[in-house]
Amino acid sequence: MTASPLAGTTVLDLASVGPAARTSRWLADFGARVIKVGPPPKQSGVQIVPPFYAYGGHRGMERVLLDLKAPAGKEAFLKLAAEADVVIESFRPGVVDRLGIGFDAVRAVNPGVVYCSTSGYGQTGPKSQWAGHDINYLAVGGYLDCSGRTAAGGPALPGATVADSAGGGMHAVMAILAALVARHTTGEGRHLDVAVADGVVALMSLYVDEYLATGTVPGPGHNILTGRYACYDLYACADDRWVAVGAIEPRFYANLCTALGCEEWIAHQLDDDVQDQIRADFAAAFATRTRDEWVAQLGPADTCVSAVATVPELAADEHFRARDVIVTAEREGGDPFEQTGFVLAGMDRHQPAPHVRDATTTDTDALLAEVGYSAEAIASLRAEGAVA
Repeated sequence: MTASPLAGTTVLDLASVGPAARTSRWLADFGARVIKVGPPPKQSGVQIVPPFYAYGGHRGMERVLLDLKAPAGKEAFLKLAAEADVVIESFRPGVVDRLGIGFDAVRAVNPGVVYCSTSGYGQTGPKSQWAGHDINYLAVGGYLDCSGRTAAGGPALPGATVADSAGGGMHAVMAILAALVARHTTGEGRHLDVAVADGVVALMSLYVDEYLATGTVPGPGHNILTGRYACYDLYACADDRWVAVGAIEPRFYANLCTALGCEEWIAHQLDDDVQDQIRADFAAAFATRTRDEWVAQLGPADTCVSAVATVPELAADEHFRARDVIVTAEREGGDPFEQTGFVLAGMDRHQPAPHVRDATTTDTDALLAEVGYSAEAIASLRAEGAVA
């Protein structure tokens, strides 16, 4: 097994859900030691507790429970932070400073800390205090307006939490990794202001930059990627299941036309005045056979055709199985179950079965002992409710 890229890196994660939880999941998969910081049970209403399977079931992570509003709990956090490389938080802007655990407070005990604040709209700006979720960030970032339309004419709901995952979680991972690389040169940490809405704008940059440079307003059917041409669309098959067609390059498009018996359209791929006719002929052809029959023929034939898979189908897909995208996890206090595995590039996918933590399991005593607390001191903190 190759060495994990982030072995020796310690991350404190104050988030339970959302973009920050995805961030720590991926950092842990890259080999970082991730310590989840949550509230004692008496404060359990403060944070949402995700189901046991969410975010990889906190595989490979540790957990400490601290009352950050109590002076002793804050002191314990700062001692842990003094030994950490990265701190991740997702409170509303200003909250960590009021608690006394913001960037300045942590930097005072750890000048090299990479402190990542994730929020919906950022730490500054007129909307910084607005509440929101994935759909809101996709809305303000232009993603929904450029997506397909429902029968009622409005934007369709996305099928994945694109903003939280890519606009926030992956955004934060890239920023953290860049800051860690910079620290090797400068020795200095930094505060990262990761806004999910900003990340969505980055995802939309092809269209945003086009508008800024040319004044052209994008939207559904605007160009080849948003439904303008028949070569990039979705088609129903004889069994009412669907295929996705992405035959952008002329040779792939020609292969597709030939396979569908639509050779007359090969020379008209981007002719706007015949797109409805091409689309109708494609639809009629696909309707003659089942989805899997078409995919078996067209998938390996350089046509850029694939099945629109359901979640159960992708979970059983032989390709993903061969690449260990789906793995079996060992669950504390329960039967083994399957989950998405170590799928990001740069990680060893062929790892032992991950061990998923039970929601009630904590490592508070061991973690506090590492930063100098005696057993008697920990017992005192627990008696006053500062830790659990």
